[in-house]
Amino acid sequence: MGKLSTLDRFLPVWIIAAMALGLLLGNLIPGLNTALEAAKMGQVSLPIAVGLLVMMYPVLAKVRFDQTHRVLADRKLMITSLILNWLVAPAVMFALAWIFIPDLPEYRTGLIIVGLARCIAMVMIWNDLACGDRESAAVLVFINSIFQVIAFGALGWLYLQWLPALLGLPTTSADFSFWAITTSVLIFLGIPLIAGFLTRTLGEKAKGRDWYEDTFLPKLGPWALYGLLFTITLLFALQGQRITAQPLDVARIALPLLVYFVVVFGASMFLGRLLKLGYAKTTTLAFTAAGNNFELAIAVAIGTFGVASGQALAGVVGPLIEVPVLVALVYAALWARKRYFPTTSQL
Repeated sequence: MGKLSTLDRFLPVWIIAAMALGLLLGNLIPGLNTALEAAKMGQVSLPIAVGLLVMMYPVLAKVRFDQTHRVLADRKLMITSLILNWLVAPAVMFALAWIFIPDLPEYRTGLIIVGLARCIAMVMIWNDLACGDRESAAVLVFINSIFQVIAFGALGWLYLQWLPALLGLPTTSADFSFWAITTSVLIFLGIPLIAGFLTRTLGEKAKGRDWYEDTFLPKLGPWALYGLLFTITLLFALQGQRITAQPLDVARIALPLLVYFVVVFGASMFLGRLLKLGYAKTTTLAFTAAGNNFELAIAVAIGTFGVASGQALAGVVGPLIEVPVLVALVYAALWARKRYFPTTSQL
């Protein structure tokens, strides 16, 4: 702890402060949410999009891209990640949505959409804070982005129409935009990924790896957390009035989300240890499985059902619960490293 900067050491405090500031701004400044929504990148508010890009770029600049081949060769990690992300996690969210809010179809549908949107952004931050494997995270996030474009629409039909009909439950019609999904992936993964790759390649070529990692990265690194705090503030400001006006609805949406994050993360950590993946890869596996692509979920919900819909509110509540819960899970992962991954060879 003594080696950590003030920003790192008190990160939970800064996150809580950013959430409180966002709620305050959203309730005290009339028209702020309208102003934030006035300009968009894809289907996401431009200021939030800028925050996400600032957050993602330093993390991806840390990745040693010349080491990603070893991740691709790790079939155990790759197959386990695909199963958790595209079979287990959406099924868990589907089950929890029906268990906790069977009487609220709009919120239920919004939660299922959140479960289908696999994480390609903030997971890099949580993985980095928990000392996960950066190269594995970059590869798994890239694979998730490809599957997202290919499989999102099909899974939406499966969980909103086919499976409910098979179980004798009410169905929901939804027409997901292929281009909205593709745009989200290209913007929030493609831009920072290319920027990170070029930064490392050109930086190492100019001054060598030692200078790049020992001098340049320590100066660039804090910007990821600045971007995170900026994004959190804007997210809460954008929906501050809706959150404070509908606290009971938010609480009902929050409960299955809380269970989802804890269950999927815990199960993934247990499975990674069982498979002897080691701490770093196990942590990466857990965060990529538990995290969600909230910017895509919100964009899809708004584009399909409208900005004032219950589905959109459920999408917004997603990151509002995910952020504090996954911060707590960062500390849980670091505790698990000492308790269950004690040897150097497993780190």
